[in-house]
Parts: sequence; C-alpha cells; structure tokens
Amino acid sequence: MTSVAEPGGLTWLSTSVSDPRVLPMLRELGHEYSTRYGKDAHGELARYPDEEFDPPHGVLLLLLEHGEPISGGAFRRYDHTTAELKRIWTHSAHRRRGLARRVVAELERIAAARGYRRVFLTTGPRQPEARELYLATGYTPLFDTGADPETIGPLPFEKHLADRPAGSPDSHERKV
Repeated sequence: MTSVAEPGGLTWLSTSVSDPRVLPMLRELGHEYSTRYGKDAHGELARYPDEEFDPPHGVLLLLLEHGEPISGGAFRRYDHTTAELKRIWTHSAHRRRGLARRVVAELERIAAARGYRRVFLTTGPRQPEARELYLATGYTPLFDTGADPETIGPLPFEKHLADRPAGSPDSHERKV
C-alpha cells in the first residue's frame, strides 16, 4: 500500500482488494451491477483473483478525500503489452466532478510507466455513463456505436498509450 495523505486534499492510495477502504467501491459496484443487470451481476466482481490487481502487473487505486474513498479503479494484465481497466467507480455522492476521468488518467499513467502500450476495457451495455466516459477520454470503440448496445453485449474499447521514456517514474505517491 502506498499513499500520501494530507488533510483537506485528494490523495491517491495504491492498495489491495483486501483493504477495508475498498469495500465501499465493491459494495456500490455490486449494487450498481445488480440494479442494471440482475441479481447474478455480483459474480462479475469475483471473476478475477484479487492478486491480478497487485503489482507488478496490476494496480488498484483509490482516490481519497479527507481519508474517505470517493473514486477508484484498477487494471490487470491482459497480455504482455496490454493492461485491462476494471472497476472504474465514483461514489454516488461525488459524481459529476470529473473524478472518473482522473482515475482513468492515473491508471493509464501507471500502466504506461510499467511498460504497457495499450489499454483494453469492456463496459456493460446498460452503462451509458461509462460508455460516454471512455469515448470522451480518447478510447476507440471496438464495436458499432450505431448499433443497439443490448445486441452487442459487453462493449469493448481500446486506447494506445503514448511512449514513455525509459526509467519513467511509477510513483503512486502523488498529491492530486
């Protein structure tokens, strides 16, 4: 776990799935998925072993405000050059502040620093807010955007990361 906590500010926390501060994210994501997709949607949160989100191949980030988690996300290794974004979340009381964009940008920065050249992700067809987030942050849809999302299933996106100089820092200890 890595963080820089300063009173009154936003702080990044790199942690593990077992950290109790991750529970609000998992609870709210589980509720969101179940509301949109039905009771079995909770299984999506358990699809991957927790270790897949641990360094050196993955990361789980929380964005804290006054020590409380308000946004977060993770990535795991998809293949040797591709990171897969998962669990992008903003607490329902803190939406419309651009926090998810910050989370995505920080995950991309860390992925690039770790040598990944591409980011891949999928979002559900009943999550138009997520679809718009990825389109707005430069992700290329790997599906027909004119089609009914319900006929597609999971909506895949990709983004190629800019080259970073060798030895670029991979610090999660950054004040926001």
